[in-house]
Amino acid sequence: MTRSTSAPATVRTYLLDTHTDLLGTVLACADDIADSWDGDARTDRAAVVEPFECGLDQAGVLDRLPVVLVGAVDALDAELTAKPVAAPPYVAITSVGPVLRATLGSGRLVVTIHTFGIERDPTRYVRGPADPADALAVELRNR
Repeated sequence: MTRSTSAPATVRTYLLDTHTDLLGTVLACADDIADSWDGDARTDRAAVVEPFECGLDQAGVLDRLPVVLVGAVDALDAELTAKPVAAPPYVAITSVGPVLRATLGSGRLVVTIHTFGIERDPTRYVRGPADPADALAVELRNR
C-alpha cells in the first residue's frame, strides 16, 4: 500500500477515533436543520447552508474545525504551510456539509462530512447519512 492510498485511511481512522464527539455534533446540527423543514427536502441551497452554518457556529463547531484539520495533517506526519482558520480555503460549509482542506507536499487533503445529499431533476437538498463513519469522506487529491 502506497502512502497516497493509505493517507486517507490514516486520516479517517484518526478522525473517527479522536473526533467522534465533534462528528456527532455536526450530524446533530444537520438533524436540527432537517427537522425544521416542511417535508423531507429543501430546494433552496441558502435555506440549507445558512442555518446549518449558524447552528454549527452556535454549537462551537466552526472554531474547532481548524484544530481538527491540523490534527488530520499531523496524523500524516505532514505540515501545513499556514495556520488554518475557520474560513475558506481551509474550512467551508457547503450544501453537502463541512469541507476541510489542506495543501500538503504530496497533494491536497480534503475531508468532507456529508450531512446533506443533493438529488437532481429537480434539485433538492435532503438529509444525508446519520452515522459518522458513513458521513465522513477523506481524499488525497493530486496537486
